[in-house]
Amino acid sequence: MRALRQIHVEIGGWSRNIQLFFLASLLYQIGNGMFSVLYNLYIQGLGYDDTMNGQIVSIQSLATAIMFIPIGFGGDKFSRKKLLIIGALFSGAFLIGRSFDYAASGLIWFAVFSGLFAGVFQVLAIPYLAENVKKSQRLKMFSYYSSLVLASQVLGSLGGGVLADVLHSAGMAKVTGLQTVLFMGGAATLAAFIPLLFVTENQKSSTDLNTKQLQPGQQSVQGAEAELTRAVITPLPVDDDTRIKKRDTKLIAQFIVTQLLIGLGSGLVVPYLNLYFTNRFAVSLSGMSILIALGQIMTIVSMLIGPTLAAKVGSVRAVVIFQVLSLPFLLFTGFTNLLFIASVSFLFRQALMNAANPIHSAILVDRISDKRRGIANSMMQTSFMIGWATMGPVQSYLVTTYGTYWGYAITFSITGCLYVISSLMYFFMFREPKPSVTVLADRS
Repeated sequence: MRALRQIHVEIGGWSRNIQLFFLASLLYQIGNGMFSVLYNLYIQGLGYDDTMNGQIVSIQSLATAIMFIPIGFGGDKFSRKKLLIIGALFSGAFLIGRSFDYAASGLIWFAVFSGLFAGVFQVLAIPYLAENVKKSQRLKMFSYYSSLVLASQVLGSLGGGVLADVLHSAGMAKVTGLQTVLFMGGAATLAAFIPLLFVTENQKSSTDLNTKQLQPGQQSVQGAEAELTRAVITPLPVDDDTRIKKRDTKLIAQFIVTQLLIGLGSGLVVPYLNLYFTNRFAVSLSGMSILIALGQIMTIVSMLIGPTLAAKVGSVRAVVIFQVLSLPFLLFTGFTNLLFIASVSFLFRQALMNAANPIHSAILVDRISDKRRGIANSMMQTSFMIGWATMGPVQSYLVTTYGTYWGYAITFSITGCLYVISSLMYFFMFREPKPSVTVLADRS
């Protein structure tokens, strides 16, 4: 009860915009959690093979990747609130449409359309939070947000899997039960636009707020502060602005390379974990949903302790430590024939690998200047999703060619190699941030 009261007090101290955004994200992610666990099982239930699942994952990921950069650019230049509302409305509508389509062509087209709007929350969440909280609170808020996303997906995946089993046990056909739950997921995603309608947009940037004129009575008392304010808001010289742009471009390129490698590895494994457990171990829908939900819960705990580790060893080292520690569990999952070992290994891999995400977001936000954070995040997400889009056919080929043991063993091994390369590159590229970078980023 004390913990619940502390959480209530913590949330009560957030701004109204943050509270509304978290509520919208809760609804959005519950719906997506239902789809992430059940949709490829729905495709399988329609009689399609793993090749169709691979095609759908790839085409949806590619459509999402195509939109990341326009979304990031639009968020930096225009209204993040309006883009978030559009993303919730169209994502929900197309997910509902996907729940009732049977034809192969319809499944593909709905995957394309839903993919086009799936990246709105993914791209705009971090820049939106960054502009609505103080710099000192960002890592903590990013950890809260990442934990909320996972907790919402736990509710969606666990509730969706159990409900689908209950409907099937009650006499409803398996496919019809899956359709019903998927429809509920689409409706929850659609409803996310409602809280966003009440978000108040910042019409002035932080720079605009700093440029407010002091009243005559204040000038005599606050002369020194006025001089300091004028010094802070003085536009950057052209040389400084050019240097910041070059530095941002280099950093963005480095983030892109490391995320592309993570995306390639993740695309071989993560979208098919539910099929891995049902194909190799014949786990029921409820059992598989509970297992994935437990993985999300462990990830939430690890995300909440992530800032503590980052404070002790540094943010970059914390990211690398989490990723490297996840590798043995990844390999155990791929090679074992025992459900217990596979389940425990999956839980630890899930928690450790994903625990680095909010720390990584904080590193990105701190090192990229304000005006380019949206486009930087979108390009990073684009590179990650390109990995998913690329690896879908590769994964389905390996599993269909080598079977449910060696097929998954090979894909998990390739993923481990890609994670190692990405972690090493990340450590050597970002381990020594230059002090001048932070100063310039704060001035821009």
